[in-house]
Amino acid sequence: MHESAASVSPATVDTPPRGTLDELDLALVNALQMAPRAPWAQLAGPLGVDAATLSRRWARLRASGEAWITCHAAPSQVAHGALALIEVSCVPQAREALAYRLARHPQATSVELVAGSCDVLLTVATATKPSMTAYVLALGRDEAVTATRTHLVQHLYQDGSEWRMDSLSRDQQRDLAEAEDSAARTAAAAILAPEDRALMFALAQDGRRSIASIAAELDRPESTVRRLLHSLLHSGRAVLRVDTAHVHSGWHSSATVWMSVPPAQLATAGDELSRLRSTRMAASVSSEANLLSVVWLHALDDLARYEAQAAARITSVRVLNRAVNLRWIKRMGRLLAEDGRSTGFVPIDPWAPVA
Repeated sequence: MHESAASVSPATVDTPPRGTLDELDLALVNALQMAPRAPWAQLAGPLGVDAATLSRRWARLRASGEAWITCHAAPSQVAHGALALIEVSCVPQAREALAYRLARHPQATSVELVAGSCDVLLTVATATKPSMTAYVLALGRDEAVTATRTHLVQHLYQDGSEWRMDSLSRDQQRDLAEAEDSAARTAAAAILAPEDRALMFALAQDGRRSIASIAAELDRPESTVRRLLHSLLHSGRAVLRVDTAHVHSGWHSSATVWMSVPPAQLATAGDELSRLRSTRMAASVSSEANLLSVVWLHALDDLARYEAQAAARITSVRVLNRAVNLRWIKRMGRLLAEDGRSTGFVPIDPWAPVA
């Protein structure tokens, strides 16, 4: 058993109070980020507890809304459609109602109430750029909306599904990497086929759903579903993302930062941002700002330190705008309570017709 924060005595295996994630919870989440569908027995050795304990822990975290696994289209699919961050300004008294209304849109992957130059910040995914145009036009027809500003994503340097907790020792990370499926993952250019979408939607709400239950829903042989799922996840067409109620896991604030760098330095700057611990997402965008990052923070005053770190790595960077999160309404399909717990789910569907 490894001597680390996640190697626990029998006393600490007991269920912690609701509203807190203890060291084993955080280690389990970190392990699932590395191997989302690994059998509990495979995770038991590196984490230093038995498989039954891990199964009970994960069942509690899912039931309480403190952690979950979502399946969605991978960053490689951005080139085939459209992904955008949309700043929305609205009449003040309609802000909350508008945010909840937008959260029901299958194209709106995330919805935030923010402080800054807009009132609501959307992350929107559509299957094609004409569909994105239709979405933006429909958004402008909402009587509560007074202005919008769209930032089309050109390239993702880091996606939220790639972000990891740091709750495991190096030995545990090595053991998990060795235990995980060793098949090489590739950044496939292939677009998601209809059978890929069906499988992705079946896994969307619970990324650890059993092969048997998926096969029953899709009316396909289990061997076929197993083969298709392996291809889907290892080809870069779809990803499994492990998330937690951010407040319960120690991340009390977040922000989106828009920046500008000389075009020739854009790729290097995106890579540098991706290396910063607090960066959840980094992307190039087509607007006055050509670079943005979504940042998770332990406290709001960490934002200034983050920007200082970015400036130290990228001397030419200029911060043009910030949107500081006031409340997550929806994050990657999950409807969230004020403390970040999952309270519901709206499947992300870039192919859905724009209402």
